[in-house]
Amino acid sequence: MEMLHKRILEDGNALSENVLKVDSFLNHQVDPELMYEMGTQFKNYFKEHGITKIFTIESSGIAPAVMTAMQMNLPMVTLKKEASKILNGDVYQTTVHSFTKGKDYELTLSKKYVTAEDCVLVIDDFLANGEAALGAARLAEESGAKVAGIGIVIEKSFQPGRKMLEDKGYEVYSLARIAKLGKDLIEFVK
Repeated sequence: MEMLHKRILEDGNALSENVLKVDSFLNHQVDPELMYEMGTQFKNYFKEHGITKIFTIESSGIAPAVMTAMQMNLPMVTLKKEASKILNGDVYQTTVHSFTKGKDYELTLSKKYVTAEDCVLVIDDFLANGEAALGAARLAEESGAKVAGIGIVIEKSFQPGRKMLEDKGYEVYSLARIAKLGKDLIEFVK
């Protein structure tokens, strides 16, 4: 996606070989026009997959996921990273390791927002090791729902996430695929 590639090159900050900071347009400050275009790309790619719900993990995936859901005229469900006192245990949960934060957390989905008849599209901001997307897919499948695919905003293709997800049978579609990062270096997959 050319518009996203341009923003990554102009405003992204490669802090190291593994860390790309894009907080000026994706997660701390959000560019609504870019999010809308991302939603358009995801909608166009997945429109024939029979999707009934869009899932994302709080919080950085919310903007692209809601734009995708809006354009597909579908509900968007946010999977929680923090335990909620009001969910009353009527939830699906799985443990996920966060590459960015370097810790485990309990990913939580209220049983009220998913059924065995659902066909889910998971949207996430980054794909590195695949743990977050895999956790979201596990929660959907625990309910009996089908996972139609996984949409990623920025994939770090030099890390094992895509292969791991594809080896488990998931279709992965990424808007930007990074081949290499380094201090002030960003290279895309050609």
